[in-house]
Amino acid sequence: MFAHYIHDLNPFLIEFGRGWGIRYYGLAYVAGFLAWYYGLLWFRHKGWSVLNDHQISELLFFTVLGVLVGGRLGYCLLYDFAETIRNPVSVIAFWNGGLRGMASHGGIAGALIGFLLWARKNRVDGWAVADNAAVLAPVGIFLGRIANFINGELWGRPSELPWAVIFPGSGTTIPRHPSQLYEAVGEGVILGLAMLWLRAKKPRPSGRVAGAFFVVYGIIRIALEIFREPDLGDPLWAGFSRGQWFSFGLCLVGAGIWWSRGKGVKELRG
Repeated sequence: MFAHYIHDLNPFLIEFGRGWGIRYYGLAYVAGFLAWYYGLLWFRHKGWSVLNDHQISELLFFTVLGVLVGGRLGYCLLYDFAETIRNPVSVIAFWNGGLRGMASHGGIAGALIGFLLWARKNRVDGWAVADNAAVLAPVGIFLGRIANFINGELWGRPSELPWAVIFPGSGTTIPRHPSQLYEAVGEGVILGLAMLWLRAKKPRPSGRVAGAFFVVYGIIRIALEIFREPDLGDPLWAGFSRGQWFSFGLCLVGAGIWWSRGKGVKELRG
């Protein structure tokens, strides 16, 4: 009774030829970083941040560097370890797939390291900065997942639901869950609203919102991976994919941050 949508979206906003051009995936990164910058300006207006314009600009640089380096290293070490060892130059081979060879877990870890390094340099509370980032990061994640859908990658498991999508890139005509859109809603909208609600609650020790971000993101990712087709060659350990196991680890890290930051630490603004 239903004609499933056949994915035919062009990943390029503007294509110059031979696979070069302006991709929606790259624009998602740019838009996410702009949301981080203007979000901090808004937080300053609300009294959640005391950073001046120069500090925000410098923090943006550290954030971009942390996300790109962390995301790339995360992909190479967690999902493509054998090729990375065989050919270490592949780590910087952005021309081979561009920003698509990125891992969200690595990007999150890289961003946190970037915040803390910047905070140490400027002698401010890096955990307060991470709390604000926990509210803004879901914007970038949402845009990234939408770009995944436009690219026709990271598709879901087979499904006969009326909104299932046929992804020609999967090599079959089997309808599949549009898991990218599920993750956009879960890791973007739901996670973002949860972090905004938690950040607005006062008083609370700095760092606890960041800890909650790791836990909630991990739980949502574990749940939504049920609908996502494991990457080619991705082994299932005890029935869980690598993405789910990494998310379990993220939950443990987040719980540790939440617990450690609640031991008599006063609230600080970043």
